[in-house]
Amino acid sequence: MLLSRGALRGEPDIPGDKSVSHRALILQAFSRDAFAIENLNEGRDVLATRRALATLRKRLDGGDDAGVAEIDCMNSGSTARMMLGACAGANVRARFDGDASLRLRPMEPVAAQLRAFGARIDTTDGRLPLEIHGRRRIETQHFILLSPSAQVKSALLFAALFAGVPLDITGDAASRDHTERLLRFAGARIAWDGERTAFDAPPASYERVIVPGDMSAAAFFITAAAIAPGSDIVVRAVGVNPTRTGLIDALRLMGADVSLHNERERCGEPIADVVARHAPLHAVDVAPDLARRAIDEIPLVAVAAAFAHGATRIRGIGDLRTKESDRIASICELLSAAGIEATATSDAMTVLGGIPRGEGASVRAHGDHRIAMAAAVLASAAGPLELDDAASVDVSFPEFFATLAKTRVQ
Repeated sequence: MLLSRGALRGEPDIPGDKSVSHRALILQAFSRDAFAIENLNEGRDVLATRRALATLRKRLDGGDDAGVAEIDCMNSGSTARMMLGACAGANVRARFDGDASLRLRPMEPVAAQLRAFGARIDTTDGRLPLEIHGRRRIETQHFILLSPSAQVKSALLFAALFAGVPLDITGDAASRDHTERLLRFAGARIAWDGERTAFDAPPASYERVIVPGDMSAAAFFITAAAIAPGSDIVVRAVGVNPTRTGLIDALRLMGADVSLHNERERCGEPIADVVARHAPLHAVDVAPDLARRAIDEIPLVAVAAAFAHGATRIRGIGDLRTKESDRIASICELLSAAGIEATATSDAMTVLGGIPRGEGASVRAHGDHRIAMAAAVLASAAGPLELDDAASVDVSFPEFFATLAKTRVQ
């Protein structure tokens, strides 16, 4: 697919937040009171959770515990980790598997913590396929996170929810709090302060959940507008949870013209309209705490850095080595195709800004939706690039290229 240059104008439509969508579906499966979910993300990752819940529904309701449920998580790590927690809490037997890419991603961190809860889990060298044999008894309700992870934390919270027990989690480092917010919106007694989460009682009532616009999807348009001369866009009703706005903060440090308007709250999540315009950028040091809040958007931070004067250092990103691709290596390869020098260590990278030039170079997505979309952002200002795999965007944003085409100035 040929990716082309062009300024962005107007109001791009973005999908519902993928992270909130997974959690809302799992909460809906727990609820005895039906409630609607609006603006659900329609990508393949959320589809994996919907299918997993359809397979498990009778078991999660306690109505059918015969046999081992077969759960295909496709390419969704969120599905695997959070559904594993729900199964542990509901005392369900299930076998989890996924595609070749997901089979390479670590599952032992969540399995180890759920074993402490009392679940019996066998992994394949710490990865999928794995089998959960239910649980013998609840071993502990007090956890210290072995490493800060929103998915592991959420798996423990869903285990407690489905088991009907309180839970206390410490050792967090301000990881995403979508599960806590959603549970509180539904009336659960839950408190969190960035380091500790205390879940005391399940939801008392359920209301319609309106999923906010996905910041990780909006980020591609925000970054493209920041680097492509003549751009001026507004993205409406974007989720601006502070754990997810690292990209905006990093772009602002670089001198980008990005601002939030009409800030409000919806279903427990802060949302806003994001305005982004082109402006000259300069290099910055992206520290680990900022990188953590922009972890899914690091490819975009690096693309912006390619147009920033000076050398940008991005630290604390080792987790990107085990995503759908080795994203650190994939980003360096992408920037190199446009003539930008990018070097990396195990958990950091340095981008030497300049004048990226696409010139029709071939680039690879490595089967990674975020790398494919980052390539399109790079081409918006650098000029044409030939992408090998456009279909990978279906994981999170099936309409990405169509939306980009509508937003681009012809």
